Amino acid sequence: MRRLLRPTGFIDSPFGHDGKVARLAGGLNWFAQVELLTVEDGRRTGAELLALEGLENRFDDDLARQWSALLAPRQPLQLGERTVRLDQPQVMGILNATPDSFSDGGSFTDAAGAANAGADMASKGAAIIDVGGESTRPGASNVWEGDEIERVVPIIRQLAGGGAAVSIDTRKAGVIEAALGAGARLVNDVSALTFDDRSADAIAASGVPVILMHCQGDPQTMQDNPRYGDVLVEVYEWLESRIAAAEASGISRSKILIDPGFGFGKTVAHNLELMNGLSLFHSLGCSVVLGASRKRTIGALSNEAPADRRLAGSIAFALKAVEQGTQIIRVHDVPETVQALRVWRGLRDQALTPRV
Repeated sequence: MRRLLRPTGFIDSPFGHDGKVARLAGGLNWFAQVELLTVEDGRRTGAELLALEGLENRFDDDLARQWSALLAPRQPLQLGERTVRLDQPQVMGILNATPDSFSDGGSFTDAAGAANAGADMASKGAAIIDVGGESTRPGASNVWEGDEIERVVPIIRQLAGGGAAVSIDTRKAGVIEAALGAGARLVNDVSALTFDDRSADAIAASGVPVILMHCQGDPQTMQDNPRYGDVLVEVYEWLESRIAAAEASGISRSKILIDPGFGFGKTVAHNLELMNGLSLFHSLGCSVVLGASRKRTIGALSNEAPADRRLAGSIAFALKAVEQGTQIIRVHDVPETVQALRVWRGLRDQALTPRV
């Protein structure tokens, strides 16, 4: 049996609530309560809603560690010459150099066109451009490493040469090494370093940060009747184990980000449960990334709207995520999401302005 802390009771302003509220991960979100979850055999067996006053008197060592992780400010990402602060939500733009991605596959006929699209995302507010050369949509087949490298390296080289902060979306060590050589400074691995035994060593040697994402199964089979006893707890504990494995490989926890893997081996109900409980993942002490943009869950909730008609649902998920302190939102529609987050940020700034 163990207990987990999920921040809740979020409020607009901490003023006048000394000792009754806490700041989440050094960001713009303040919470007044926690949901204390009792977990046995990977399932929640109880939940207690508690105010923060006197809470620490109930802590064992595990809860004390979680509490410290909830409050600790997240260090900025140093991506080459670019610094990406994580005390506020940031947008990561999706750039797929693939013929078969679920939403934008085949959009670019050459590397220059793709790089120009990435530069446009950066100019419209994307802090990071995430370049991928292998589709990981449901049912997608593996791509040979050489083809993946050929797809992504010219794009990364042009984007990085133009000053953009670039991430490589890949599961393969050889692609990681080639992408870092071309100027990428962040690795986004949908397998959380389980696909290629060499990936962890390549990242540790380079010193770049990495995003560890949860996925049940691989892209070819992940949507074949995914099952969980308790999706929130199982994803949490799996990511906890992958963080430990990455640290054992020499990757500093301060360089690790986590992604619960919205849509990767999960039903609509699983995805919605993860979104509702997203704040739990902050107690792992890593920045949280969410990629719900244009996912099928949005279509399922809106009369099967096609992928290019899911902007409003994507923004709804983005705002739900940042309300729970998520640091990076990975999206296709950059200017629209940036605008939504700027309005959200304006509301937060006003709430956090001392009243005179």
